[in-house]
Amino acid sequence: MSSQPTQSKTIRAQLLSAMKEGEFASCQRLPRESVLAESLGISRTQLRDILASLEREGFITRRHGVGTIINRHVLNAQTRMDIEVEFLDMIRQSGHEAAVAFVRVTDGAADEKIAGQLQIPEGTPIIRVSRLCTADGKPAIYCEDVIEKSLAQGSYTINDLKLPIFHFLQQFCDVNPYLDLTDLRPVVADAALAEIFQVPMGSPLLNMDEVDFDIDGKPVFCSNEYFADGIFRHTVMRKKL
Repeated sequence: MSSQPTQSKTIRAQLLSAMKEGEFASCQRLPRESVLAESLGISRTQLRDILASLEREGFITRRHGVGTIINRHVLNAQTRMDIEVEFLDMIRQSGHEAAVAFVRVTDGAADEKIAGQLQIPEGTPIIRVSRLCTADGKPAIYCEDVIEKSLAQGSYTINDLKLPIFHFLQQFCDVNPYLDLTDLRPVVADAALAEIFQVPMGSPLLNMDEVDFDIDGKPVFCSNEYFADGIFRHTVMRKKL
């Protein structure tokens, strides 16, 4: 039997799918909580937790006396930059066939920038995982994830590092990233990036320079991500507080 967090994650995805393209695709509101909980086979308490997460991300709005409104303008956003989505899922959500062209794993030492981001001394041993994802066979996302090597425990192989970095952090580092801070900027391809993306030097790219923290505020890994131009439409949802 699956744990409740796993079940909630599955039902949350099921409910999102139902709102986008399933039984609620033409509805303005979701059914009453009692009806929806019964149809999903979960308690109302569990359903409320799921609805609360969907509301935080803007997919629904709950109003007393009105019900649970489905926000189609948010559901229809192609790529949400304010929601962490694994790269292959991001490519699929944008309507393309997703694949991994390569994953390269190297040992190294923290330079000044990485040391500052991870709050470790310069020269600390690190693991760098470089990954290129493609959309319809064309380079779409290139990413370099960096982890302090001492965090990795147990027996792992390069195949474990080929999985999305969050799987490796949870399974081999006992780390659960809680939030990230990301610097976003346009850049142009230098010689190395031009070769990776198979574009002329100077071609525009979107760069996301990210540091992920655990729930106690400790940095657990950093990532430098580059996105090809013309494949994604990036959207950020900002709610007025």
